[in-house]
Amino acid sequence: MSKTLFERLGGTEGITSIVDDVVENHMNNPAVKVRFLPYKEDPKNLAVIKKHTVDFFSAGSGGPAIYKGRDMPETHKGMNINPSEYMEVMNDIFAALDKHNIDEETQKDVLSILWSLKDTIIAK
Repeated sequence: MSKTLFERLGGTEGITSIVDDVVENHMNNPAVKVRFLPYKEDPKNLAVIKKHTVDFFSAGSGGPAIYKGRDMPETHKGMNINPSEYMEVMNDIFAALDKHNIDEETQKDVLSILWSLKDTIIAK
């Protein structure tokens, strides 16, 4: 029996570490950091966002988590994210996956998920 995506990403602990690195990557990425740096000054809200992100990816990858946040269009409403920013965010995610030595097949599965979410996030 093959492992779930959740298991291949390292379970809750692995996904949490990946999310931490993704957020750090976003905060250092000149193309998108303006959207993320304000959260450095609001650590309580940042922790909530990270928790929602971990739960979202855990639930969506076969883990036991239950995502209780808003749906993607509602979450990104009014942000007017453009396709270039979305690609930058994806690059940051894949840099974090590489850092955590996530294999190519698992990265392809993550890409599939991210690509399926694109139209629910861009220009909302």
